[in-house]
Amino acid sequence: MELLLASGIGLLAAVGIFLMLRARTFDVVLGLTLLSYAVNLFIFATGRLSIGKAPLIAPGVEPSLSNYADPLPQALVLTAIVIGFAMTAVLLVLAVRGYADHGTDQVDAREPRA
Repeated sequence: MELLLASGIGLLAAVGIFLMLRARTFDVVLGLTLLSYAVNLFIFATGRLSIGKAPLIAPGVEPSLSNYADPLPQALVLTAIVIGFAMTAVLLVLAVRGYADHGTDQVDAREPRA
C-alpha cells in the first residue's frame, strides 16, 4: 500500500511539474492543481493513517498516538484544499482574461493584438 501511495504522489507531482513547464495558461493551471493534490496526499500520508482509531481523547484510554488518530494532518489538508480551490479559481479567471485580451493562451513575449 505504501508503494502505491508513493507512486501516486510521485506521478501526480511529475505530471504537475510537466504541465507547469508548458507554454499554455490552462496547462499551467492544471499543473498547479495536480501539484497541490500531490502535496495534499503527501501531508495526509505523513499523519500515520490509522483505521478505527478515535480522533478525540476518551476517558479511560491512554492518550498516545498509538490509540488515537492524529488530527493535525487532516486539518492541514482541509485548509490546503480550500486555499487550492480559491487559487485555482483566481488563476482560471486570469487565464480567461488573458485569452480575451490576447486571443490566445500562449505564455510568451508576443505583443498583444490591437
